[in-house]
Amino acid sequence: MKNGLDFLNLLNCDVSLKILTNLEDPSDLVRFSAVSRSWRQFVIENGLLKHLCRRMFPQLSRVDHVNELCGTAKGHAEAGSSNFMEWEALKREHRVYAFFARGCLSFAPRECIYEAIIASSTDNDPEEGIHNTLEPRDRVARRASYWSSKGQSNPAVPETLTYRLCADLCVITEINVRPFQAYFQIGKPIYSANSVRFRMGHVKSCMDNIVKESCQDCGNEKFAWTYTSQEFPMAQENCLQNFRLPEPVLCIGGILQIELLGRVQRQEMDSLYYICVSHVQVVGRPLSPAFGIQTFEHTEKFVLEALSYKQPTSPAQSSSAPTLQMRVRDLEQILNLLRGNVVNVVEYGYEWEIEDEESDEEDEDEDEEDRE
Repeated sequence: MKNGLDFLNLLNCDVSLKILTNLEDPSDLVRFSAVSRSWRQFVIENGLLKHLCRRMFPQLSRVDHVNELCGTAKGHAEAGSSNFMEWEALKREHRVYAFFARGCLSFAPRECIYEAIIASSTDNDPEEGIHNTLEPRDRVARRASYWSSKGQSNPAVPETLTYRLCADLCVITEINVRPFQAYFQIGKPIYSANSVRFRMGHVKSCMDNIVKESCQDCGNEKFAWTYTSQEFPMAQENCLQNFRLPEPVLCIGGILQIELLGRVQRQEMDSLYYICVSHVQVVGRPLSPAFGIQTFEHTEKFVLEALSYKQPTSPAQSSSAPTLQMRVRDLEQILNLLRGNVVNVVEYGYEWEIEDEESDEEDEDEDEEDRE
């Protein structure tokens, strides 16, 4: 404000709004509002941070209102004139969306899956269950680790894998999926899908009911989806394939579903098509414990709640639920081996002798020497 002149007073409201709504970084709006009381009032009265957050994350259009449940909440519970209450509500929105924008951009990115919920089908449960996809390795204690669908004669039949994330609000940036290669079958086929698609949303009914029931049609009946991605082609390769979303997506409700579309590999034994996944990884920024939500039944709206205005610390990876599950599973497998309960492994009807990979390679070298 050179020579004490405020350019907002020299421009009409529409021009000022057009200038400020072109800002793309929330921190620029926060700095702008800190220049003077009049500029702060202009930003708050026009809800500029709220509108910017909605541009960044269209899923926020479902917000009915915001609440502050932390110690700094003030004004909304007090009696007063309608103008006073309206101003306090606007200031509350400004605070909540300012910290929300900061969290979306600065909270530490991490693995976001908390637990595997259910798969649309499983060939041999629990040996080939969805919980295996939380394990980064495709072999655990010399046993194959993967999820397998049931076989289908029609390669167009899709499958779904549904997961609960570590927070009700997560900003998801990428999803990684590794198809499983059946190294114990002739030709070592890879049971990938033709393409993948991702859905994010929240639960409509009790989570216990979802886990107990069949989930073939759960995408429409059990969950409310707030985001559906485009289709991404999947390669028939035994590697962790990266599917980076075009823009970061706000997952509202902490549920993520992977749709596996199209089957490409037929099993030689029964001539049926299968999809098998070794590992799934979801990368993003959990906004818990700073933020939470309250969803309304029979409506797509929700309440955005500010629970704390403190920057969360990076979580200790050793305390994460998936890591603990992996350790328990490893221990069970090792105990079975020590007890002599596992002699060989049968997968897809093929008997696979348990041997170290190195010994297999040594045998192959010896065979080549004998031929020479």
